[in-house]
Amino acid sequence: MPGAQGCRRVQVFCSKEENSSPLTIYVLGAETAMATLSVSNVVLEGFQVNRPPVTFDPKQDLPQGFLEFLAPFHRRFAPWQRSLIEERKQTLAQSHQGEKPVHRFPGDAVRRGWRIQLPEWCQDQRNQMTGPADEAELVVKMLNSGAPGVMLDLEDSMVNQWEHQRIGAENVLQALRGRLTYFDKKRNKVVGIEPKPTVIWIRPRGLHIHQGGIFGEDLTPASLFDVANIVYRVDLAELKHPLSFYIPKSESAEEALWWRDLLQALAEARGWPRDYIKCMALVESHPLAFQMEEFLYNLRDHILGLNLGRWDYMASLIHFNLDDPDWVLPDRNTIPSNVPFFQNLRELMPEICHKRGALAIGGMTALFPSREDPELNARALTGLEKDKKNEADCLMDGAWTGHPDQNQIAIDQFPFPNQLQARRAQAERYPNLRPVPRGVGEHTLAGTRAAVRTVIRYRNGVLNGKGASLLDGYMEDLATDRIYRLMIAQRLRHNGHVPVTDDGKNVVHTPELVSRLFDEELERLVANSGRDWGTVETFREARRISEAMILNDEFDPI
Repeated sequence: MPGAQGCRRVQVFCSKEENSSPLTIYVLGAETAMATLSVSNVVLEGFQVNRPPVTFDPKQDLPQGFLEFLAPFHRRFAPWQRSLIEERKQTLAQSHQGEKPVHRFPGDAVRRGWRIQLPEWCQDQRNQMTGPADEAELVVKMLNSGAPGVMLDLEDSMVNQWEHQRIGAENVLQALRGRLTYFDKKRNKVVGIEPKPTVIWIRPRGLHIHQGGIFGEDLTPASLFDVANIVYRVDLAELKHPLSFYIPKSESAEEALWWRDLLQALAEARGWPRDYIKCMALVESHPLAFQMEEFLYNLRDHILGLNLGRWDYMASLIHFNLDDPDWVLPDRNTIPSNVPFFQNLRELMPEICHKRGALAIGGMTALFPSREDPELNARALTGLEKDKKNEADCLMDGAWTGHPDQNQIAIDQFPFPNQLQARRAQAERYPNLRPVPRGVGEHTLAGTRAAVRTVIRYRNGVLNGKGASLLDGYMEDLATDRIYRLMIAQRLRHNGHVPVTDDGKNVVHTPELVSRLFDEELERLVANSGRDWGTVETFREARRISEAMILNDEFDPI
């Protein structure tokens, strides 16, 4: 395809011999995801770094003065970020070699009598509604829902492409100012944000993601770019509470020091008090679950709570135990919400947070209500009530939801304004956070097929600009996509250890079987493509990408 528009040419050698000829491969442009492509011993990474368009000039197209503001932070924090990413790789490799994450020996963070002072404006966070920041209508509806907190997401529920990220950041700034609007076609009117005491949280992209195109070929931490972009442009006089971020995807207490120093340095650069910027943090990785108290300690001047991001946490738990045949999980939607590997962590988090004066927030319920399907709506809301009641009984202070119809049900399950004074009698401080999931759920070929179908549909949404898609009643984003890809990989890797059945017969999972399932599900989706975004071509590309990611062991959260 010489001369193909929107592509860049890459030459790779398919042999280790000095005189081997290069193979020319055309890789889709910077704003399109592409799967890992193996050529002999050469592997091309699956996703392109987020880069602006080729016509972009950072000196002209970024806000005036921002490039100069960002530069010293880039020089300081980019090398540190790269070293933390290398430490993550080592920790994962050690886990696959049998050296699993464990509780730490109690250090200063555990022994000292420090506490976090929760400000008045953050006392009630019984529900935090979340959604992609690049959808103005959704942002306004969330802020008008009555939820005590709203998290505007620049990460998992958004596509990591320049234009989506740009729009998302603009919407965040307008929401902070109370000026964001959308046009309601049904009511034929412009709708804006109603005055409410809602706390606005901003989730930047995670520490593992890079932003290209700002300082030439030198990559910038996407976390730095996102946070600095908001900090530089915000006017404190327009805010009703301190600027507040939601830190995602952390994997160690040491990473909290990166965030602490960044928040303090940015505040100082703007002439604000060092501890002005506040945050909460998601516990989405298995190693961090063992270091929550240390993480809080390192960020104690800024952090107000932790959140159990259950779906990313499940993906991480599978990833860190991918070598272990005892961890072949059942079909995702047959795993109960109170499965021990969730429940043990769900009980530990409030114990640690409340001991230190911080909030503990529960996760998202994936099954969404539907105003068009009464049966699904009733099932979703009943499940939501049960799930949030479980979290409240574990002494959580609030939950996450993604739909306005979920808000009041979630709020009603938690005592007002929080449960900070509640501690479990004789709570176990160092519980088993890796209980093997025996006797849980079902392992079926239908479950594998459902996983295949969902990753194709999710990736098709990504190729069409949707970072989260409502599929068969479930809100699927990057976290659940990771879970499904990892589950398929487990079944390929540990055939026979946990039988996967079809009508009572064991089915051996081979690459050929998985490829056939991809073919069959693709054809079914193509035959009924009108219910999803996109075209036949994007469905076929989504199928190719998804299978390649599984076969090439691409499971990082991006």
